[in-house]
Parts: sequence; structure tokens; C-alpha cells
Amino acid sequence: MNDDHEQVPWQQNLRAMWFAELVAIIGFAVVLPLLPLYVKDLGVEGERQARIWSGLIFSAHSVTMAIFGPIWGSLSDRYGRKVMVERAMFGGAVMMTLMGFAQSPLQLTILRAIQGALTGTVAAATTLVATSAPKERKGYALGTLQMAIYFGASVGPLLGGVVADTLGFRAAFYITGGLLLTAGVAVLIFVKEPSREEPLINPAKKTGEKMTLLERVWGYLSPALASGPILGVLVVRLLLMLGSRLPRPTLPLFVEAISSPGARVATITGVITGAGALGGAVGGRELGKLSDRVGYRKILISCALLSIVCYTGQSLVERSLWLAPFQIGIGLAMGGILASVRALLADLAPEGREGVVYGVENSVSSVANAIGPMTGSALAAAIGLRAPFLAASLVFGGAVLAILKLLPRD
Repeated sequence: MNDDHEQVPWQQNLRAMWFAELVAIIGFAVVLPLLPLYVKDLGVEGERQARIWSGLIFSAHSVTMAIFGPIWGSLSDRYGRKVMVERAMFGGAVMMTLMGFAQSPLQLTILRAIQGALTGTVAAATTLVATSAPKERKGYALGTLQMAIYFGASVGPLLGGVVADTLGFRAAFYITGGLLLTAGVAVLIFVKEPSREEPLINPAKKTGEKMTLLERVWGYLSPALASGPILGVLVVRLLLMLGSRLPRPTLPLFVEAISSPGARVATITGVITGAGALGGAVGGRELGKLSDRVGYRKILISCALLSIVCYTGQSLVERSLWLAPFQIGIGLAMGGILASVRALLADLAPEGREGVVYGVENSVSSVANAIGPMTGSALAAAIGLRAPFLAASLVFGGAVLAILKLLPRD
């Protein structure tokens, strides 16, 4: 292990991955807040139909990512981490560019589903950084990577809003494709991974007996699914992510509804979303460091309570710019949540099985991404655009109870 770190300086990998993930997340964040508005540009008429298609498009990506996350994770454990990051970056570059050529919401939904199967840059990058850094520096390395993710998410929406308002929605997808290509090339050139003669892991084999497909699948997934502590963290992760995703697809529509006539809705949405991401960058680094001193459980409870306050506040606003401070608070909370959850998983994951643990975590997040937007869109269509914010508050309340029940005291 020490020899590997001497041959491949983990600081070099961290710097390269910081840059690559920053660029990649800027790219994804350029288009993500614009998807509900792009749906209208593709010919969907009526607010109710726009909300339903927005939910489908968000969820299609998440369903396929939930299926393929553990598969890519187990492959990274067997064949290496770097190639999985390259797969996610280059695959995303192709699919995001193709989305700029979509002619209907159905085509966009299909392309989003394929994107979910091919991408997953955060899980791939997290696994690479977690396994490159020495054990005593994993928290610092993962916190630094998370800063890049949130900084990218803070810059991307503003860039996307400006591009969409000046050059059109399709240009935003072409820019995203170019950014992901740049990130993939940076990984290809600058990230170094120790060469290994044997795969990192193999599923347990029965002596003299051929394994069934189900046994092989369980052999790969058991490091995550057979561990009670890891399962507890994943349940909490599911609830926290589900709550945060409920208002996501209808946020641009809510901004449009409470903005003055003629307002530059895409730009305003970009500013509001970017404010939340900037809060996440600060929260991820600072609350991550604080959790090392006061404990992960306390940080998770505090951040969930802060989220309840901020989501409830958003449901009451009458002017779009008042959403920004609440989004900053939510960003701070989610930064602390993700830092604490991933640090817990880094501590609990068996050595050599980090890829599959983070792959399952990515699937859990994707399940929330699939259920949350669809549920939020349905609530918005049936009750109104304020309903998803109130529903999010209720889910975060349930998450507080789950943390108290499932996670041990610090």
C-alpha cells in the first residue's frame, strides 16, 4: 500500500480529479436547471404537461443510474478506478451533445436514460480519490473533492442561464459536451493508477461447484448489503436525498410563476441554484471538518433540521429572489450531509470493496433521484408549485427520526 502511494502520489491524483470533476460538474449543472424549460421549447404545451414531462426526464436518468451504479462499482474494484472515471466523462460528453439535437420530449427522455447508464462521475471520482489517498488523509481528500463538485454546481447554473437566454437551450448542451470531453482528457493524461497484475477482488467461489448468476451478484454486493452499519447509513442517505429532490424539477417553474412578467427566468433560476451550490461548497468543507471533531451523527441531525426550516421558508416566498438565501441554507446543509455520509462509508467499507460500496450508495441516490422528481412533479401538478417544498420538509423530519434510530451515538 505504501509503495503504491510512493509510486503514484495521491496529491497529484487529487489535484487532477479536483479539476476534472469541477469541469464535469460545471457541464452537468449548465443544463440541469434548464431541463424543465427545454421541455417547453421542445413543444410541450400546458403547465401540467410540462411538470409531468420534467419529472419523467429527471427520473429516467436516475432509474438507469440506480441499476448500473453497483455494476460499474464492482467493475472498478476488479479492473481499476481510472477507467471508470473515463467511461463516465466520455460517455457523458457524447450523450449531452446528442441531447442538444433532441426534437421531442420522448427523445430527450431516452437520451437521459442512456446518460444515466453510462455516467456517474461523482461515484467514480469518489472511489478513485478514496482509494488513492492514505487512510489518515481520506477525509481531507474527499472534502476537497466535494468542494470541486459544489463549486462546479454553483458556476454551472449561472453559465447555463446566461447561455440559454442569449444563445438558446441547445447551445447549453453543446457546451456541456465540450466541458465533459475536457474533463475526460484531463483524467486520461494526469491521473495515475498503480498497475495490478490481478483484479482487485473476485467474488467468493464455491469449490467444485459453479456459481449461479444470483450468487455472483450477491458476491459483489454483499460488502454493502450484508453490513448492518452500512445499510443504516444508506437508509439515512435515501431519505435525505429524497427530500432534497422533491422540489428540484419544478423549481424553475416556481421561479417563473412568482417572477414579474418579462423576467429572465433562466438567468434567475441559475443564480438561485448557483447560490445553493455555493453554500454546499462551503458546507462540505467546513461542516466536514467540524464533523471530525463533534461527530457525524450530530452534523447530520443539525443539517436535516436546517433543511426543514429552509424548505418550509421557500414554500412561503412571494418573490423569486427570496429563494436565494433559503437555497444557500439548503446548500450548507447538504454539503454537511454529503461530507458526513461519505466519510462514514469510507470508514465502514472493507478494503478493496470501496467501489461497490460507493456504487450502491450511488444507486441509493439514484433511486431518490427517480422517486423524488416524479413525486414532486405529481404534487405540483395536483396541488400546486408550493407543495413539493412542504413535502420535502416532512421527509427531512422522517430523516431526523431515522438518524436517531439507525446511527449510533458519536
